Amino acid sequence: MWNEEYDVVVIGSGFAGLAAAIEARKLCSSVIVLEKMAVPGGNSTISGGLFAAAGSPLQARDNIADSPELMLADMLAAGRNYNHRELARIVAERSTGTLLWTIDDLGVKYKPELSHLGGHSVPRTYNTANTSGAGIIRPMLVRCREMDIPIRLKTFLAGLIADENGDVEGVEVREDYIFPNRESGVGKRIRAKQAVILATGGFSQDKEFRAVQNPMLTEDIECTNHRGATAESLICALAAGATPVQLSMIQLGPWASRDEEGFGVGSMFSMLAGFPYGILIDLHTGERFVNEQADRKLLVDAMLSSGRESIAIVDEMGVRHASTLEQCLKRGVVRKYNSIEELAVANQVPLAPLQATVASYNTLVEQGRDDRFGKPIPRDLQPLTHPPFFCIRLISKVHHCMGGIRINAKAQVIRMASHQPIGRFYAAGEIVGGVHGASRLGSNAIPECLVFGRIAGANAASETPRSSI
Repeated sequence: MWNEEYDVVVIGSGFAGLAAAIEARKLCSSVIVLEKMAVPGGNSTISGGLFAAAGSPLQARDNIADSPELMLADMLAAGRNYNHRELARIVAERSTGTLLWTIDDLGVKYKPELSHLGGHSVPRTYNTANTSGAGIIRPMLVRCREMDIPIRLKTFLAGLIADENGDVEGVEVREDYIFPNRESGVGKRIRAKQAVILATGGFSQDKEFRAVQNPMLTEDIECTNHRGATAESLICALAAGATPVQLSMIQLGPWASRDEEGFGVGSMFSMLAGFPYGILIDLHTGERFVNEQADRKLLVDAMLSSGRESIAIVDEMGVRHASTLEQCLKRGVVRKYNSIEELAVANQVPLAPLQATVASYNTLVEQGRDDRFGKPIPRDLQPLTHPPFFCIRLISKVHHCMGGIRINAKAQVIRMASHQPIGRFYAAGEIVGGVHGASRLGSNAIPECLVFGRIAGANAASETPRSSI
């Protein structure tokens, strides 16, 4: 009946899956990671490597007052209180401890400065040294090799197999799978003596499935995710009895460039420089229309209203924070101008309103408060008076699924029919719903994935082993 068996079987090789595998392997003798794509890492590898942590060493160095309670309050505000509060609290409380785990245990390198992302009350975001999630994934892959954790690529989850008690006993997979052909590969059944952990991410690239959940997300709307971010594993979990949570809550990223595909290099330019140190204007009016440091939902809603086209403008001082600037300029995603007048002509922005907008904004910065939109004015924010000026043309792209399947604080998957855990079945990462509510704050995905990945791995490996086949 079974072709292979392991103590713990992990599905997915991103932040959550690898964290789960590493923790599980500390407690049991055999762990395997199964990944449907031809390379490991998924969205985690191509992410910006941003990690929010409350009460971190860099905050202490810079005398920034923060706490898990404040981080939780920010999460609830962005999530419009749709968050499953217990899960959100765990992420906030364990954020700094998990950050230190990546540094002390995995050897991850971060830049020495914090970023203040939209929706966060204070600067609390670390950025990997290479401005990429690969800066965390690569050390995790090294650790997996050191711990003899095999990562089997091109292995597609076709179904979850339950025992006579309804507990998950193993998985049905297709090996040598060629994405996206579901009929490709060879069928195999892999048994989990202790537990199965699902860590397969979201479904932002599954245009048919996402449109069922939110009909406004038509197939012509672009996506920042890797092409394998599809819904098959979520459907397997639902078929096994898992509880769906907020599947229609799908986030668009307001900071993406209309001049490149996917997440690209422009997104980090906007997040780290354009929004915090510049202005966001309506291309047709030349005026600001929103707090550039608002949470993602507020920004997207404002940008999409009335068919508005938006650009972000930042000067020489603010652009110093843009870690991807050189790549952006090389690819034509960001353009450089010697004056506001030159920028206005090149982008067909009405000059007089734009000049008035810049002058008004500069006055707000000098006064230290934004009375109109409420943008935070930190000490290092300067007026837009230092040429050259840089701008990026923006478009909102599907980015993150807040919805998924329900888990409890132990990362156990909850059965829809009974509201009790499905035996020996755990989940972590974007496949899980409820943590972020209506909208996820930027830089909160990595701590969520790592926190619950580690919880899932430790608890899965603590299950009483079944007898061997």
